[in-house]
Amino acid sequence: MKLGVFAVLFSDQPFERALDRLVELGVEAVEIGTGAYPGSAHCQPDVLLESDSKRKTFINALKSRKLVISALSCHGNPLHPDQKIAADHHDTFVKTIKLARLLDVETVVNFSGCPPGDSTASQPNWIVTPWPPEFAKMLKWQWKERITPYWNTAAKLLRANGRRVAIEMHPNFSVYNPETMNRLREINRKAIGCNFDPSHMFWQGIDPVSAIRAIGDGIFHMHGKDCAIDRANTAVNGVLDGKPYTDEVHRAWIFRTVGYGHDAIVWKDMISALRMVGYDHVISIEHEDSLMSSAEGLRKAVTFLKPLLIKDAAGAAYWA
Repeated sequence: MKLGVFAVLFSDQPFERALDRLVELGVEAVEIGTGAYPGSAHCQPDVLLESDSKRKTFINALKSRKLVISALSCHGNPLHPDQKIAADHHDTFVKTIKLARLLDVETVVNFSGCPPGDSTASQPNWIVTPWPPEFAKMLKWQWKERITPYWNTAAKLLRANGRRVAIEMHPNFSVYNPETMNRLREINRKAIGCNFDPSHMFWQGIDPVSAIRAIGDGIFHMHGKDCAIDRANTAVNGVLDGKPYTDEVHRAWIFRTVGYGHDAIVWKDMISALRMVGYDHVISIEHEDSLMSSAEGLRKAVTFLKPLLIKDAAGAAYWA
């Protein structure tokens, strides 16, 4: 396995300066945002799709630093009831797939999307309970009329371009746990897989190792991000929490730098489980820790994870 970083962390810096920072940290891979929620500070698909010379410059910047692209990421909501948002996120997804083919990047990361509850609604509706009865009806409608048709078409586009999508299981979107992930994968298991981010599993009460084994070889990409549960707050109010992420002292949980939510044993078990299901790609560090600066959080995450990824003399990666 290789250690990488989701480079949106350096969106305020020029591309090559951001790459230099990664090399200084000793990482080997980079995940690059192409638009939608992550933005496109370092990679503008329209520009790179149209210019061979700019693509070569882009690729050479990575090769000269011995970095590989783990994924192109365009996390968005192509199922949004606001057609302007849906069209923008879908268009970004399509362009990212085409760019991934030209850059020889196998995996594109995205969200599953969250549609409205019916054809007249104006906002996305994340449904997680079957009662009152209209919720069960809305969930059935979402999968039949929005989710399955969209991803059927997307899978064909991915296969036509020889690419695959890694869906990040994320609450507030239609795919948020292994059950919904595997349901979406039934559409096309070669084209649709998982971007496994354990931080979203932790706060939902899901054991990441069990989740990894449930998804198996459907894991196409991996995020390195942690989550800390505040036991006192959850004992009173549970884990569902609409308070700002910066209200740390009152929240049920917050995102943390790797190692500040769960110790090395937990992460070693996850890495071991990944190996057992055949994953040998990249752990891409994503920093969203509101208690640390990006520089400090990233440095600590790299220091924490590096010893867990051991390579033998032949270069084969093993867990610690």
